[in-house]
Amino acid sequence: MTTQQPIIKLHDGNLMPQLGLGVWQASIEETTRAVTKALEVGYRSIDTAAIYKNEEGVGAALQSTAIPRDELFVTTKLWNDDQGDPQAALESSLEKLKLDYVDLYLIHWPRPQQDQYVDAWRALIKLREQGLVKSIGVCNFHTPHLQRLLDETNVAPVINQIELHPLLQQRQLRAWNATHHIATESWSPLAQGGEGVFDQEVIKELAEKYEKTPAQIVVRWHLDSGLIVIPKSVTPSRIRENFEVFDFKLDKDELGEIAKLDVGNRLGPDPDSL
Repeated sequence: MTTQQPIIKLHDGNLMPQLGLGVWQASIEETTRAVTKALEVGYRSIDTAAIYKNEEGVGAALQSTAIPRDELFVTTKLWNDDQGDPQAALESSLEKLKLDYVDLYLIHWPRPQQDQYVDAWRALIKLREQGLVKSIGVCNFHTPHLQRLLDETNVAPVINQIELHPLLQQRQLRAWNATHHIATESWSPLAQGGEGVFDQEVIKELAEKYEKTPAQIVVRWHLDSGLIVIPKSVTPSRIRENFEVFDFKLDKDELGEIAKLDVGNRLGPDPDSL
């Protein structure tokens, strides 16, 4: 990986850019344009999912780039309805992405009442052994779900991707992840375009101090907190803006001020009730 951005070493030894592009709620055409622009800007990590219905868009953009495959990091996810047959689900995703493997495959939700996530995890372990995925992880898992994976398979996810932004900082879960060498990745890192985050006085003051936008301050907060972050945008100027965050850092006191914004404000569903 040759870009200027920081790289995270996952506990399986694989390397992942700390900042990537998310493509949730983007059409296939929007996704192709967004990923193409992101790669031009310098992004090397792209996060999609089967349920987003836009893996073809990611695939089209990847087909048209001259960037070597080993410099790209592609994530997709196993949807709830496919937990019974992850192999077929992944093969479908690979076909749409036009790839031989993905760098990271995630179980999208634990769906505890369905009670298939442990078997699905065993299947992901086999997919990794087959070379169809490089790294395996989960999304939206609470500590009991994670503990059960460890107890029953003795294999820890490399990543737990969870809703995380200044209004929902999930400190306990992050600490548990860290104790078990599981990286934490933030989805909805900008609280879906604001939702009161950009209006917070401390965010506005820091934006003025560093001559950055509120969104750039929030992305930097994720990076300086040791989080992997995947802000979503299909707007070329925003895609570039979200990447232009490597020329400044927030100090300990500033991170402490943002920590005070945590009010447990969840925008997405609770993983225990989905």
